[in-house]
Amino acid sequence: MNATLSNSSVDPQEIQRFDAMAADWWNPRGSMKALHRLNPLRLRYIRDQIAGHFGRSATALDGFRDLRLADIGCGAGLLSEPLAKLGGSVTGIDMAGANIEMAKAHAARSNLTIDYRNSAAEDLLAAGERFDVVLAMEIVEHVTDPAAFLKTCAGLVKPGGLLFVSTINRTMKAYALAIVAAENVLRWVPRGTHDWNKFVTPSEIGVAVEPEGLAELDRAGVIYNPLLDEWLLARDTDVNYMMVFSRGAG
Repeated sequence: MNATLSNSSVDPQEIQRFDAMAADWWNPRGSMKALHRLNPLRLRYIRDQIAGHFGRSATALDGFRDLRLADIGCGAGLLSEPLAKLGGSVTGIDMAGANIEMAKAHAARSNLTIDYRNSAAEDLLAAGERFDVVLAMEIVEHVTDPAAFLKTCAGLVKPGGLLFVSTINRTMKAYALAIVAAENVLRWVPRGTHDWNKFVTPSEIGVAVEPEGLAELDRAGVIYNPLLDEWLLARDTDVNYMMVFSRGAG
């Protein structure tokens, strides 16, 4: 059963916006082109952190075998698919039904088995499901209550497991680059995709998940280098950044 809007952090307007873009999700030159450009970097970061934490191969096709991963707000599967190709058992959830249908169709064409569901993180928690790895990538800035959402995500992490969070910092630099430049000047993402007031600072993420038994393992900034025309990891977390938290073996 899908979570109702009254008991989740789902924003109906955000769901409607992403539903409308579902058919374009796998088009590297379409409305999701910025995410396509970012995807290789975030995938390498996730892969290397998982491999190091669990003592797995970062290159073997079955390196993530027996690891259960949840991709929260999976869209049409840009992260779910490569993680499944590494041998992980992936559950991808999204409240935009059109995204899930697109994800299922694309996975079928790619001969991949991925458990896609049109549901919310709260549904997984209520059902008692737990995962070795929980991904909340580029979704925190699109929910109504980030702290509650992050608490839910933390609750889905098994003992010894990892939580990844990727989002945009609430700084004036982020307003200038992620909204004014990316949306209005460069048109990397559709205008209105982001609301500066919904951006979240790294400290706010820590405040939300650390009381749930998670500890920060790593933090990395994500910057665009126009000379190389690619995204890079950096110390600068003023705009885009990723964080990894772990739960003790308990």
